[in-house]
Amino acid sequence: MKLNVDVLRYLSKEDFRVLTAVEMGMRNHEIVPSELVDRIASLKHGGTYKVLKNLLKHKLVHHDSSKYDGFRLTYLGYDFLAIKTMVNRGVFASVGRQIGVGKESDIFEVATEDGTILAMKLHRLGRVSFRAVKSKRDYLRHRRSYNWLYLSRLAALKEFAFMKALEEHGFPVPNAIDCNRHCVIMSLIQGYPLVQVKELQNPEAVFDRIIGLVIRLAEHGLIHCDFNEFNIMIDDDEKVTMIDFPQMVSVSHRNAQMYFDRDVECIFKFFGKRFNLSFEEEAYNSDSVGGDVEDGSRPSFLSINKSAGFLDRELAASGFTTKDQADMDKFIEEDSAGVAVSDDEEDPSNSDEAIVRGTDALHLVEQTEQVQEGDGQDEVNNRESTEGGGSNEVEAQDGSDESEALDRNDDELVKRLNKQRRRAVSAARGGQKAFSSRNSYKDKGGRSSHNSKIQKQMCNW
Repeated sequence: MKLNVDVLRYLSKEDFRVLTAVEMGMRNHEIVPSELVDRIASLKHGGTYKVLKNLLKHKLVHHDSSKYDGFRLTYLGYDFLAIKTMVNRGVFASVGRQIGVGKESDIFEVATEDGTILAMKLHRLGRVSFRAVKSKRDYLRHRRSYNWLYLSRLAALKEFAFMKALEEHGFPVPNAIDCNRHCVIMSLIQGYPLVQVKELQNPEAVFDRIIGLVIRLAEHGLIHCDFNEFNIMIDDDEKVTMIDFPQMVSVSHRNAQMYFDRDVECIFKFFGKRFNLSFEEEAYNSDSVGGDVEDGSRPSFLSINKSAGFLDRELAASGFTTKDQADMDKFIEEDSAGVAVSDDEEDPSNSDEAIVRGTDALHLVEQTEQVQEGDGQDEVNNRESTEGGGSNEVEAQDGSDESEALDRNDDELVKRLNKQRRRAVSAARGGQKAFSSRNSYKDKGGRSSHNSKIQKQMCNW
């Protein structure tokens, strides 16, 4: 659907209010009922239906009456909501021509009030050219129900987060400015896609620079997964810039090596065909990019040092699980405690004292278990032996006398409790006879059976 922003200037506050109401209703409905839209918008004098008719004319909403009368947002209506929000924030003031189109997004030029040209990327998942999002991307994670607008919003948020983090770590990426819904605003790269470039002054240097970016990403814990001539921008000074980041995954991903090798293969294949670079005759120089080589020509994923950063953890990249987080935390704790452990190992006296303290603790545990399993006599004897050693016969005799007194007191206490229990039971019955359950002395016919008569006679006794 073509973005025609001329209609945007003629929409009123009521129009955007109804559009927002439809968007809010789509959180729980695939098709939002007309009554719900009217209730959320809360326009006076029933103006919601008139506004919906106007929005339907401009194809900002879609009407569906197959099951019930309802509406849903179109991508054009979602575009208008995002653009209106950006304009209200002062991010840009005008929208220009379309400068790029892909299977997942459209890119437009926008301008600020002072004339600065920026790039606006509108994610449009669900096109016929790319609908296998659920199997190719992990936007949904544990979710089962979704719509294309929500998936586009998740993709925009993910790309904005990756772009911000890579920019902070010195990677050549566009400057991420703002994000709203499925719209991402970034700086405009003054260059051309590498696929449109026919000649380079120094193709070897550009090749080394691009392969170096692949390896640097892996060292920081990320893999681009779509690093090819379509997502690499190059300017007149042959400066390289990366774009398109929603599909990036962690180096801990189960298919990380395959994605890494595929990115490297795309670069080798393109430069071999377009610029006639020969990689079989001369070995690839790995010192310039900081990675090892495999078979003398290609960088190896297994030999790359992946400790330069943990961007996959910070950004929760695909493939980085909670198990990886626990292992990483454990490694950091062991590394920080390594100095203290080595100091303890150098002093053997400290380790001996620790072993002795551990042995004493075990003895105390065993004594406690014996006290719990034994009777009152053993408990008193163990207490006396622990405190005084048990060597004094007078103290032992006193302990036995005390234990006998405790036994007598326990017997008297049990007798009193039993007596009080019998009194409480008799008081609760109120002097009446004990009754059994109602089903024990009556059969299904309601007449007293022979067994119930015997039970009554036993109660009288």
